[in-house]
Amino acid sequence: MDTERDRPDEEPRLSPPPAGPATAVGPRATWWRRAAQRVIRPIPGAQPRRRFDLPPDVEAVQHHYFDADGNEVDPEDLTYGTPGPLGTGRSPLYWGFLGTVGVGIALGVYYVVTSNTQLLLWIAAALFISLGLEPIVRWLEAHRVPRPLGIIGVLLVLAGGIAIFIATLIPTIVNQTTQLVQAAPGFVQNFLNSDLFHQIDNQLNVRSWAEGEAQKFFSNSSAVSSVAGGVLGFGTAIVNSLFGTLIVLVLTLYFLASMPAMKRWAYRLAPRSRRARVETLGEAITDGVGNYVIGQAVVALVNAVFAFIVMTIVGVPFSALLAFLVALLAFIPLVGGMIAGVLVSLIALTAGWQTAVAYAICYFAYLQFEAYFVSPRIMQRAVAVPGAVAVIAVIAGGSLLGVLGALMAIPTAAAVLLLVREVFIARQDRL
Repeated sequence: MDTERDRPDEEPRLSPPPAGPATAVGPRATWWRRAAQRVIRPIPGAQPRRRFDLPPDVEAVQHHYFDADGNEVDPEDLTYGTPGPLGTGRSPLYWGFLGTVGVGIALGVYYVVTSNTQLLLWIAAALFISLGLEPIVRWLEAHRVPRPLGIIGVLLVLAGGIAIFIATLIPTIVNQTTQLVQAAPGFVQNFLNSDLFHQIDNQLNVRSWAEGEAQKFFSNSSAVSSVAGGVLGFGTAIVNSLFGTLIVLVLTLYFLASMPAMKRWAYRLAPRSRRARVETLGEAITDGVGNYVIGQAVVALVNAVFAFIVMTIVGVPFSALLAFLVALLAFIPLVGGMIAGVLVSLIALTAGWQTAVAYAICYFAYLQFEAYFVSPRIMQRAVAVPGAVAVIAVIAGGSLLGVLGALMAIPTAAAVLLLVREVFIARQDRL
């Protein structure tokens, strides 16, 4: 029996096209289909951008190579060949050369660090902020929000908060700062006319000394030019601060977007036998730093809101400006709140000693309440550092890097204590 398969010379039968709207506009539909295909089709010759990925994680066992999942890997699949055996390098020439190279690398690192201190500070600030925002992004990921959308959402909320702050508080702060500058000469004049200053002047002759020093200063041309140079330097510092803020924001975005890849790279630098433990310790350190940043921000916000409410009730002048100052100082752990309380109490003296005393009592009472009730509940998932170590770390960090060093001091101290406890002490216990 003849079948279609037995008749190769006969052209295959084509089924008629289905009737419908598509056949009614055949040429037009074909034209639109071709246009759509040309748009969707990639550009001829275009290639995807190459990325710098991690090398494959392989383990050599008797000339056979296995990946991290235990599957055997063909050596031909490795791009740059199979890794060679580890050398012992026990010859004196090897150790001498290694020591020379080590000294050269150490000198090079020292030169790079001392020459790029400002850039390293920007990188440290951006990394610190990105670690603080990382728990929020991961919480969004746990609730089925894609990481890119989570990062964009967090940055939009942060930018929106900054915009609201600028739109609402900045005009008030600028106005009150102007009033404070205009009222400063009056404060000085009232102090000069007070009985306390007259008693000090009668004993120490302060007025004549101050007038003589002022006359010497203005008669010295180099001193006046140094003041002008200081004003110019202040303007340059403002421009550099704005540029640094932009750099920190851009680096924060990049660090936050590539945080998982950065962690994988860092963990791959550890030996394979210790990689799991290094990853556990690294996750504990980064989680502690992130929770600390978020907790400290919440504590500072609550502190500033309470201070603003008290200043408004008791009648402290320039309450919005001083609340902003309290929020900045409250970011500094342990000593920031005390410094903010003393400064605001001194400014409150301009409205009367009753106002200053009332504010000081309320604010310092709140600091005690914060230390025992607010901060422990907010910072319960953050780092835990003994009091003496925290004080020493804050003072040392502030002396080295200023406010940024004081902020990073406690997380750094917690990381060092964790490494000492889990690595050094554990090793000593095994000896």
